[in-house]
Amino acid sequence: MRTENEFSQLLAQLSNGDREALEEIFPLVTRDLRQIAHAHMRKEGVNHTLQTTALINEAYLKLIDQKNVQWQNRSHFFAIASKVMRRILLDYAKTRLRDKRGGGAIHVELEDAYNISAEKSAELVALDEALNRLAEVDPMKSQIVEMRHFGGMSVEETAEALGVAPITVMRHWNLAKAWLRREIVGE
Repeated sequence: MRTENEFSQLLAQLSNGDREALEEIFPLVTRDLRQIAHAHMRKEGVNHTLQTTALINEAYLKLIDQKNVQWQNRSHFFAIASKVMRRILLDYAKTRLRDKRGGGAIHVELEDAYNISAEKSAELVALDEALNRLAEVDPMKSQIVEMRHFGGMSVEETAEALGVAPITVMRHWNLAKAWLRREIVGE
């Protein structure tokens, strides 16, 4: 097991373009990435066809493509990984919404129609649009939502990744949730 300092050194090597460092990092973070992916997948509909392992693999491929990231620490790595996973799921949802001709549609009884994953996809897109508007108004609140809601990070982990106090994270988290609710529901 590597120490936090050794992990930070691997991240520094990765920031300097050392691809072998990511190969050493990935086995060390797989369990945590799986937890983040599960947190994302729990928010998806029951008919969602993307599997957790596929989400992790796609995120890994996108992470190794990151060229201009100066990795700071373990929390920063997981925050970026969570954001990448959210983007993958968002792209997946948008693709499903664009499928106007019913390709890949599943036969559903009328009384079960409320479970259709297209509704979940529409909710995810609406949340993403609101989160993008929030990022324009207050980038920190947007980052906190991504880390806490999508990444499943604790208040302390989020505070560490952002370099702020946990009380600051809680204040921004509560305000961001209220702001997003108002934006989505239209209150």
